[in-house]
Amino acid sequence: MKNLIIDAANEKIFFSIITETQSYTTTHTNSRENFDKFINLLLDFLSKNKIILDNVENIFINQGPGKFSSIRISISIAKAISLAKNISLFGFNSNDLGNGDYNKILELHKKNLLIKDLIKPLYSS
Repeated sequence: MKNLIIDAANEKIFFSIITETQSYTTTHTNSRENFDKFINLLLDFLSKNKIILDNVENIFINQGPGKFSSIRISISIAKAISLAKNISLFGFNSNDLGNGDYNKILELHKKNLLIKDLIKPLYSS
């Protein structure tokens, strides 16, 4: 099972693919310049790691709290990919991470503690 995690709620834009046996991760500066090319950064990450979107089963998106622009861009792209490729979409909060451990998100998913397609952005002030 391939899981895509997208997190742009903090100082870095974080992309990760986690499978049963491997994980791939990249980060980028959370800046206006990178918002403009967000989808290209994501597609380059997937291409570099030979990941085909058709093989991704779940997308996990950090819904905040975080900066308005970065939350909106990342959620919009995650929703678009989810709809276009029929991939399950789950939201999580920054508080769910616990020391930045993204495997914790997969644990929450396995325990059915994340709600599918329910995305509630949380913006910081």
